[in-house]
Formats: sequence, structure tokens, C-alpha cells
Amino acid sequence: MSKDFSFLNEDFDDLRDLLQQFENLRAGKSHSFLDEDSFEQIIDYYDEQDEMPTALQAAEIAIAQFPYSSTLLLKKANLLIETKKYKEALHLLDKAALLDRNDINLYILQTDVYLALNQHQKAADVLNEQIDQFEGEDKTELLLELADVYDDWEEFEKVFDCLKMALEHEPNNEEALHKICFWTEFTGRNEESIRLHTWIIDEHPFNQLAWFNLGTAYQGLKLYEKAIDAYQYAVAIDEKFDYAYRNMGDAYIRLRKYADAIEVLQKHLEIAKPEDVIYEAIGHCYERQRKYTQARYYYRKASHLSPNDDKLYYKIAVAYMMEENWDNAAKSLLNALKINKQSAEYNMSLGECYLQLGKEKDALLYFVNAVRIRPKSIQPWQELVKGLYVFGFLEEALEQLAAAEEKAGRKPVFQYYRAAILIAQGKTKEGLLHLETALQQAPKVLKKLVELDPAILQHVSVVDLIAQYRRKR
Repeated sequence: MSKDFSFLNEDFDDLRDLLQQFENLRAGKSHSFLDEDSFEQIIDYYDEQDEMPTALQAAEIAIAQFPYSSTLLLKKANLLIETKKYKEALHLLDKAALLDRNDINLYILQTDVYLALNQHQKAADVLNEQIDQFEGEDKTELLLELADVYDDWEEFEKVFDCLKMALEHEPNNEEALHKICFWTEFTGRNEESIRLHTWIIDEHPFNQLAWFNLGTAYQGLKLYEKAIDAYQYAVAIDEKFDYAYRNMGDAYIRLRKYADAIEVLQKHLEIAKPEDVIYEAIGHCYERQRKYTQARYYYRKASHLSPNDDKLYYKIAVAYMMEENWDNAAKSLLNALKINKQSAEYNMSLGECYLQLGKEKDALLYFVNAVRIRPKSIQPWQELVKGLYVFGFLEEALEQLAAAEEKAGRKPVFQYYRAAILIAQGKTKEGLLHLETALQQAPKVLKKLVELDPAILQHVSVVDLIAQYRRKR
């Protein structure tokens, strides 16, 4: 059965007839009588069409005919505000106030003027003076308006206070519920938010936004189990509440419950538009489970939605590197570097891939790039020296160690590396002296020596020195 939309045509015909009568009035031709409501519709039409001069003319004609209409005075004041004629607007608002002080639009327009003039205190005073005079939806609207004033004024704690008052007055107000979620996180007032939303839920147990806000407040305090409980109530009430699934997924990840996180994030994908961050989060969960094929699948889906996000290509590369699939890892890293050439991390990782593939020139080139990008950081120097050591450029490795200590400082890891290089050169005595110094300075960093060259533990003198040092401790 087809629906009847004829009423829309009737409304359009009525408006067209009103506009024609107004054009006749402007032109001095005969016309039908236009009442106050008709003038309101005409003013609104021209305002919406951005025909400001005509809208203002309509307001002036209307006020001439209905001089005691506060509504028409407010309409004209609004037009004056839009055209930045603030003094004229305030004068009209004062006139309107004499006729009717019970229209909240009067105070909202006064607030708009003071905000436009950057007079935040006056804007706040107008609303604070009137809030207690109103009840119901009007009171809530003024509180929300006051919250916006404090936001513009950067009085952020007071924004939260206003939203809290709005919800204490009208607990199911969706605008206030949506806004207080952001401001709770921004101000860190999670405990207050928990008290407020617990009270709302006691009064209105099927308010899914209150359950969601309760969850975000618990999450703000890192109480992830309680946050998940709250989100589960939210999705029980509204099974298509995509943000609740999203936040629940994050909470599960924080608890390292990756299978649960995947389940709720998949639910998010079923009901909401696909997003790169959701695919990336699922990829992360699979990576943490060491399911690298699935991780790459979701990182790729994320990269299709966000092809210029170099981090995603890097994550695909890391998933390949964990499987020692160096060729494919290198291809992904080259894609990441096409987007972001200045990442020392990508250059180091690509150097590592080429090192594992035995491509010495390529490996050393990318390690040098990383050093150039972050000359004061230890790790790029570490990778470069390691590359030189592995490929047998021992003299060059010593020279680069000296440069590393000059740029990044004398670090224990460099002492261990110098010991390894000297021992590899056959200068065992000198190497053992450096190893002894390194052991005294930072015994825990010994693992870096073993990572550099596991075969070094085949040197009896090295093993003896380490054992001797451990006995002393």
C-alpha cells in the first residue's frame, strides 16, 4: 500500500501562496491579510534561503503591523545577530523582554550576542539568572546552553557541572548524556560520573546511554572488568550500540583477553560501517595470539581503507618478520617507507630483513639511514654496528662505535659490542678487559652481547670471566 504524501504538496502550496502575498505587499499590489504566524513562516523561509535583506524587510514590515509581538522582535534580533549588528540586536532584545520574559529564546539570543562580543561573563550571567525561573525541557535547554558558554570560555570544569545538573533535572536527555561522556574523560571526573550514572540507572534501568557512560567512567579508572559489565548491559538494551562494542573491545584488549576482544569487534563490524581502526585492533589481537596470517589479513583490510597509513604496512611487515619471512617483510617495509621515508624504525627493520637475507649493501644502507635520522638514539647505532660485525667489517665497526659514543654517549651496550669486535679480531686480552668493565657497569645488558654473536660463548675465556663475575656477586 503506497503512502500518501499529498500533505507535503499542500504545505508547499500554502508557503508559495504566502510568499506571493508578501511579494504583492512589497510591490504595493492588492494582497490577502498576513497574520503573525504567516510573517514568521515568510521570515524563516528567506533566512533559510540566505536572502538576508528580504528576510530583514519581512521582519520590519511584520513588526510595523504587530508592534507588540515579542516573537517577531526575536526573529528580527536573530537576523541582526547573523549580520553581526550586535548593538541593534541587544536593543531589540530589551524591547522583547518588556513584552515577554518567559520565552527562553530571548536569553539564548542574548547569550549569542555576548559570546559574539567575547563577553563570556555576561553570557553566563544571563543564563545563570534565568535557569531557576524555568522547569522541564526549557530548564534543560538553558543548562545545555550554559555548558556551551563555559566550553567557549574554556571553563571546562563548569561544563561538566552544567551537564551534571542537566541530567539531575532530566536524566534521559540524550544530548546531555552524549556530551557528559566526552567531558568526563576530558576532566577526569570519573568517580562523579560513576555516582551520577549509577543514580540514573537506578531510576531508569533501561537507559543504554547511562550504562555506556558508566562503562567509559570505569574504563577511565582502568577498572576494565566493571567497564565490560556496563557495556554488556548497554548492548543487551540496544544490540546495535556500536560504540559499546568498540569500547568493550578496547577493554578486553587491555585485559589481554584477545579472543573476547575479537568477538565483540567482529560484532561492531556487523552493525557499523567498516573502519580501519577496528580492522587494525582485530589484527593486533591476532598478532598477540601469534596468529600472524590472520593478523596480516586484518591489517591489509585496514590498509585498504587507509592506504596512506604507513604504520599498517609496518605492522604487516612485523607479522612477516615474526615468521622469519624476510622477503615479504621487506616488501611491506618498502611500502611503508614510500609514505614515510623519515622513520628510523622502518629503516632499521628493513636493514634487519636484508641482513637476514645476506644482502650486506642494502642492509648497511638502511642502517646508515636510521643513524642519520636519529643520530642521538642508541638503537640505530646498535643496528649499524651489528650489521658491520655480522658482515665482517670489524675495523669499520670500531670506527662507528667511536662515532656512536660521541653522538649518543658512552652506553654499556657499546662496551659489550667493543669487547665482541676485539675478540673477533683476535685481540682477546683487550676484549676481555672491555667485557669486564661492561659487566661491572651493567650486568643485565650481557644479553645484548649474546644476541650479537651467540658463538662468543664458545670462547672459554669469555665464559670463565662471566662465571667469575657471577661468583663475585
